[in-house]
Amino acid sequence: MEFATRSLSAQESRIVLSLSESGRREITRAEISDLLGSTPKAADHVIESLRRKGWLERATWGAYLFIPPEYGPDALGNSNLLALASRITKRYYIGFGTAAAHYGLTTQHRNVIFVVTPQRLRERTVGGSRVQIVTQAESKFFGIAEVDVLSYKVMLSDREKTAIDCIDHPEFTGGVGEAATIFATASRRRFDWDKAADYLERIGAGALARRFGWLADFIKADMPSSARARIVDLAARSRKTWLGSSPEHVVPRAIGYDETWRIFVNVAPEELHNLTGLGQHKAIEKGS
Repeated sequence: MEFATRSLSAQESRIVLSLSESGRREITRAEISDLLGSTPKAADHVIESLRRKGWLERATWGAYLFIPPEYGPDALGNSNLLALASRITKRYYIGFGTAAAHYGLTTQHRNVIFVVTPQRLRERTVGGSRVQIVTQAESKFFGIAEVDVLSYKVMLSDREKTAIDCIDHPEFTGGVGEAATIFATASRRRFDWDKAADYLERIGAGALARRFGWLADFIKADMPSSARARIVDLAARSRKTWLGSSPEHVVPRAIGYDETWRIFVNVAPEELHNLTGLGQHKAIEKGS
């Protein structure tokens, strides 16, 4: 049986049964010590054994996530890594490339988990993956959805906010080309353009609206005229801007200036190779 690889001593069984019967998914070192009626140092030996057998995984100092029996001994995959990362702080969301991967908007393999928070926190490692903290202004801290990840509630940016965040900060995504790919893929999958326009207006950054609008045109996304008009109006509130590296250092063979969105695209054509028209629904509906 699968359980044989996670055999339990009497003390370990007391912890696992208590968590299973109560439906709890988290426990602290102090609580384990109380359950066992032992000293914290004695509890540490039980905790270490449960971690080694795959029943517990450390979330933060002195706090652990419980891996329930129904998930088996190999439950610590990418999904549980999100649960572990989510315990770093109470005000957060999992975003950028990590959220895009969760929604299936990118095929890039990532060993970095992006945790967005208004707080300034140090980076750390969970389950062998690096957690990069992105400090986000309060004005951009919204567009968050609660997602069930193997019985753990994890806060992720929703699809629309994920696409906008990736365009806003492509360095947390894999570059402009990857941000465009994520945007194009998202735009073909029940993308709410009115919600996206709401989000851009709430952020109130004309430069971001210009980048969003230019990329939408480049990938030929099926953006409704009403949403486009709102984004054009927002873009008009700012001066010229750029996409990619600062124009102070022009990329060789950069795509150049676009009059419609008044944006200098300082990106080489090959970085956006094969992305033209990727946002059209017909691009995936007629190819099968």
